[in-house]
Amino acid sequence: MSNIERIDVGPRMSEIVVHNGVAYLSGQLANDPDGDIGAQTREVLALIDGLLARVGSDRSRLLTASIWLRSMDDLAGMNAAWEAWLPAGAAPARATVESAMVAPAFRVEIAVTAAV
Repeated sequence: MSNIERIDVGPRMSEIVVHNGVAYLSGQLANDPDGDIGAQTREVLALIDGLLARVGSDRSRLLTASIWLRSMDDLAGMNAAWEAWLPAGAAPARATVESAMVAPAFRVEIAVTAAV
């Protein structure tokens, strides 16, 4: 039986769960929701970088990404930040949808899985 490692466990969720060499990250939101879509996306991606590093992975090892946008009007701005962050040839399987956010100031939430 394989081990399941849970990191930063709270009452409702874990920040990261690692199983069978795959890291599952919870959805990440910007700490500063006052920024525009580019600023929020860059902040979220930096948070993802930090979490991946904690488990010995990085953005070049992404398997999937789920992206929620408050409005599809933000798609181009989010994609610009995403494409600048993502290494060439390392694009994961991805879904992007419009969704109500936990609070109206948040414009983007991103959850990823990555090989460890």
